[in-house]
Amino acid sequence: MSQARAEAVSERAGRAWRIDPPPNIFAIVMSTGIVSMAAHNAGLEAVALGMLWLNAVVYVMLWLLFSARMAQSFAEVRSDFHNHARGPGFFTMVAGTSVLGRQAILILGSVGLGKALWFVALGLWFPITYLMFPGLMEGEKKPSLAKGLNGGWLLTVVATQSLCVLGCRIAGEFPNEREQGIVFAALGFWLVGAMIYIWMIAIIFYRWMFLPMNPGDLTPAYWINMGAMAISTLAGVSLTRDAAHLPLLVEILPFVKGLTLMFWATATWWIPMLLVAGVWRHLQRRYPLRYEHGYWSVVFPLGMYTVCTQGVQSAFDLPFLRVIPAVFVWVALGAWCLAALGLAVHLFKKLANPAARL
Repeated sequence: MSQARAEAVSERAGRAWRIDPPPNIFAIVMSTGIVSMAAHNAGLEAVALGMLWLNAVVYVMLWLLFSARMAQSFAEVRSDFHNHARGPGFFTMVAGTSVLGRQAILILGSVGLGKALWFVALGLWFPITYLMFPGLMEGEKKPSLAKGLNGGWLLTVVATQSLCVLGCRIAGEFPNEREQGIVFAALGFWLVGAMIYIWMIAIIFYRWMFLPMNPGDLTPAYWINMGAMAISTLAGVSLTRDAAHLPLLVEILPFVKGLTLMFWATATWWIPMLLVAGVWRHLQRRYPLRYEHGYWSVVFPLGMYTVCTQGVQSAFDLPFLRVIPAVFVWVALGAWCLAALGLAVHLFKKLANPAARL
């Protein structure tokens, strides 16, 4: 075999086994974690515990895959980081880490692990936020709104609010003064997340209403329109429960409760809208329904809506809301099972055809 032919074969083999997980791959951890917590709150302890251990394994595996991709093709990772359509997917690393931390505390009672993961998530949030946004802003070549904007941009809200949710849960494990500082930081993340949502949803709503929308444009990531409000609701509930730890929070408690209920109502409003959009995409316009990693962005909002409604019902003493999470926990579990089955088939095809993208 000539040297040129040998090099060509080697190059094809390298491409065949190229590790290329998308930036939003940690949405699997987010989804598994929140559905596990929904099951725990519903009394399905065996399901919740099994999903916790599965999530821990998946979390470690995804970091190994991402590290391998960084070593194999750092230039491509950097390109994704400065890509308007793909870049926001990196925020799933923050949210996935925070969700796993809260899952460990809620189901295992492992506060130490939850604290460690909060600091990891915090350490990820700052560089992703303050390197990505300025980098995108300074770029000379930018896509049109139709090409560069999707619901994945609201992962910035989800990641920010996840720091509030986990921060509230671990605050009581610190000495008094430090505890108040963490609750205050959680309040700050909650307010910042709410403000980012206001900025971004206005542009997204404009994209929906006033620019042409093809079935291919209506990706599953738009379910984060609802998921971002659901986690904002859960963050507000978490602050309400921790109000006694910060005098300032006690003073503004009516504001926190009112905004929390507004977030929950908005999340509820989005559900029929997104279902109708899905019917238009797949039934009316006959867009093929096939697995893509973005479908985990549907599972997470369904699980988060279940958990946040459980929180609203409990924290605000609204027993008539119990029927909603009682139904949605099964919807979320069903969606998780479908996404997991799709992922398993996808990975089987990947093994059969290594050249396919992960």
